[in-house]
Amino acid sequence: MKSHATLVFADGACSGNPGPGGWGVIIATPDGQVTELGGHERETTNNRMELTAVGMALRHLEATAGPLRIHTDSTYVIQGITKWAFGWSKRGWKTAEGKEVANAPYWRRLMALLAQRKQTHSGEAAAVEWHYVRGHVGVPGNERVDEIAVAYSRGKGVRLYSGALSTYDVAVHDIPEDTSLPEEKPRQPAAKAHSYLSQVGRSVKRHATWAACERRVKGVSDARFKKTKSPEDEAQVLADWGVKPGDVQSED
Repeated sequence: MKSHATLVFADGACSGNPGPGGWGVIIATPDGQVTELGGHERETTNNRMELTAVGMALRHLEATAGPLRIHTDSTYVIQGITKWAFGWSKRGWKTAEGKEVANAPYWRRLMALLAQRKQTHSGEAAAVEWHYVRGHVGVPGNERVDEIAVAYSRGKGVRLYSGALSTYDVAVHDIPEDTSLPEEKPRQPAAKAHSYLSQVGRSVKRHATWAACERRVKGVSDARFKKTKSPEDEAQVLADWGVKPGDVQSED
């Protein structure tokens, strides 16, 4: 059955991160045509190239109606566009902690392209689906855009295809059934501290809480402090500091 959606693969690469970068795109339209795109930036990062690749695909398809299925191996792009970017935008491109959003100009450009698509087309014609494909596991479309992006990041020439799908030698429709993001592992709680050690001058103290340790060392030039996880860990820290356990004063 012939799909009515336009298929997109997008990838970015960077030689150095930061360093010279490149991006690559494959666009396969429902009428059986394929277009490859690619480009280079002199000084950039891998995430910026990932965002640029998707943005260039959307820009190329501004006048093309119909749903888009965008495939990328960047969890950063997918999570950003589906979970984070709307909140960033409402907060004036600040994180929940009030910090500047990394790569904000790239995110703003991507959001603007998606908004423009909704204005130009309506309903299903403007729909954009985001699909995750794991990199370097043999997915033909992803392997090809990676090849394009890497070549551009290294300043090498690459011949970009434009023509019929029937004569294209990349099996772009060979895609894994599961294109959902990998499940995030629950964050493990931080290990409970055995003690907090502080040294001010020649005086070393053992604290039960970080707050007490911080009060003693904050603003003190040349003060040292360390969290220990076990009696053995504490003994090793004291040995590294050249302090005998009997010389440590317990506080709190």
